Amino acid sequence: QVHLVESGGGLVQAGGSLGLSCAASGLFFSIDTMGWYRQAPGKQRESVALISTDGATTFEDSVKGRFAISRDNAKNTVYLRMNTMLPEDTAVYYCYAAAKRTILSEVRDYWGQGTQVTVSS
Repeated sequence: QVHLVESGGGLVQAGGSLGLSCAASGLFFSIDTMGWYRQAPGKQRESVALISTDGATTFEDSVKGRFAISRDNAKNTVYLRMNTMLPEDTAVYYCYAAAKRTILSEVRDYWGQGTQVTVSS
């Protein structure tokens, strides 16, 4: 099983910055893509930022230029730096990882428990 443990989050004023981190632990063969999703009240969960093992990144349009994602493959950890935050960034943020438990396993999706991020106007 792959466990994703998030840290960070909390309350920030509009225009401020916040950082999230997520460490993967447990028994697994490899971790592929890691990243962050978010879900605001009454809305569907959406992809915020993803990063591959070689550092290729994708971002949701509304966060481009404001958010940065990085990872430390040796620590199986992914980071999200959120700058110039807006009230519409308020949501529960979920860590995501695509991983294989064994060399013969298929890639499966794993999720963290979620952490609340609130941006006040």
